[in-house]
Amino acid sequence: MSSTVSCRILHCVKNEGVCLRGQHRLYSGCLRPNSSSSNVKWKRMKLLSSPLQNVLSRTNNSVFSVRKVFRHSSTEEELQFQLTPVQINRILRANEQSVKIPEFDGKNLNPVLKFESNQLPANSPNEDRRSAATCLQTKGMLFGVFDGHAGYVCAQAVSERLFYYIAVALMSQKNLEEIEFAMKHMKPRLPILQWYKPPNHYIYRKSASLYLDHLRVFWQELIDHDNEEGMGTGDALAYAFKRLDSDISLEAQVPLDSDIMRNMAIQVAFAGSTACVAHVDNIDLHVANSGDCRAILGVQEEDGSWSSLPLTRDHNALNPSELARVRSEHPKLEENTVVTGDRLLGLLVPLRAFGDVCFKWSKELQQSVLENGFDLETLDIYHYAPPNYLTPPYLNVDPELTYHKLRPQDKFLILASDGLWDMLSNDEAVRLVAEHLTGMHLEEPVAASERQVKLGHMHSLLLKRRARAVPSLDPNVATHLIRHSIGTSEYGEIEQAQLAAMMSLPEDLTRMYRDDITVTVVYFNSDLIKAHYKENNLRFL
Repeated sequence: MSSTVSCRILHCVKNEGVCLRGQHRLYSGCLRPNSSSSNVKWKRMKLLSSPLQNVLSRTNNSVFSVRKVFRHSSTEEELQFQLTPVQINRILRANEQSVKIPEFDGKNLNPVLKFESNQLPANSPNEDRRSAATCLQTKGMLFGVFDGHAGYVCAQAVSERLFYYIAVALMSQKNLEEIEFAMKHMKPRLPILQWYKPPNHYIYRKSASLYLDHLRVFWQELIDHDNEEGMGTGDALAYAFKRLDSDISLEAQVPLDSDIMRNMAIQVAFAGSTACVAHVDNIDLHVANSGDCRAILGVQEEDGSWSSLPLTRDHNALNPSELARVRSEHPKLEENTVVTGDRLLGLLVPLRAFGDVCFKWSKELQQSVLENGFDLETLDIYHYAPPNYLTPPYLNVDPELTYHKLRPQDKFLILASDGLWDMLSNDEAVRLVAEHLTGMHLEEPVAASERQVKLGHMHSLLLKRRARAVPSLDPNVATHLIRHSIGTSEYGEIEQAQLAAMMSLPEDLTRMYRDDITVTVVYFNSDLIKAHYKENNLRFL
């Protein structure tokens, strides 16, 4: 059966050349500047060990890249090779993270019990990033998922920098002045964040000084604003998103100290990343979203039933209000060209993102920057203006903000990139986490159509019911979600042949079937939340 599944996958790819599930971030094939030309830029790419080398060797197509990664050719014989369950588990669990949070951190009680996270790449290297940290000079924890496109460099930079911008915006005037005094007099400065680093984490050390310099300019401006208490959480999130995106754009335009930093800055700016960030402080949950990652709350009612509460909306063409917003920002003449084929200017799926200056800068600015001494071929950047590029900017990073007051029935928060949501609905994801949390596999009530079935159909129904009783294979709930997203049969059970076939796909085929998947699940301390309501005489609905 495994061989049959594998051969069917290969047959579909060879004859159809389509993505069966999920969406490509930018476009399905190689982009040609001239549709009448058959010339395609081919480059042999290889994954290098250091972050800097990775920056200089992007592997995925972008609006300005006319090339295709040259990888090994897939054959039917290759796809008949199947990974064993042990090998599958090793791959699925390679990027797991599980962190238990102390209830009391020395200053405040923490409503977060623990969080679990994992990633499964489809691109090579993975274009998704994730972050988690505690704000040390203020209160609260930050969790984020970042989905890169046109390479991973922008997602990497945003995952390193955004939390610092948020934390600084939240800080009081007094704390900001203390940090500035320490910097000015070269004294040890107060730590801003406590990071929870996932496996295989790395940072752009060569750009650390540049990032710190611009962060310092940011907090100096905040000091000048003379805001004694710091910003409110919602304002801080929105301001941090927009300020970081502005800095990314600026760094690509101004002279920098070294060619390494200039090359990195230009690549970050021309790549892109969506972002979904949650800030949890006592019972206050704020979510800032830009793009098509999602934040979904798992809610358990008094009768034990579970439901999903979306805290974000996808910023893509499938969201009517978002589509209307984008079209309203441009002349009536462009109404039919701003979004075509459910993509911005026919190219980009998310309608909000960091970076992507090719959708923000004027044509003249793009040309001026790209011709300013950069080796564009080495950087894999090829100047190509999107069609109907008349009234930029077409893209912004302005986050959509959601505030939610946590209640005792709010048990967990799922943050995930769209690679998960391409495969699972909100309700399916919440059900899977709830089953993992309670150790009970939830039975759906028998539908009216199932109450009178012929004997021939009863076997299928019993298989579906039996699937619900299979215990979880994974201690980490994020792995549990990822496994089910790619390996679940129509009966709701893990189909080993399907899972093995999906996990055994060569690199040049994997992205045709799914996207990178990143999941973080945050568990809340319901007892602590309930005690807070009781102590403050609050009612929860």
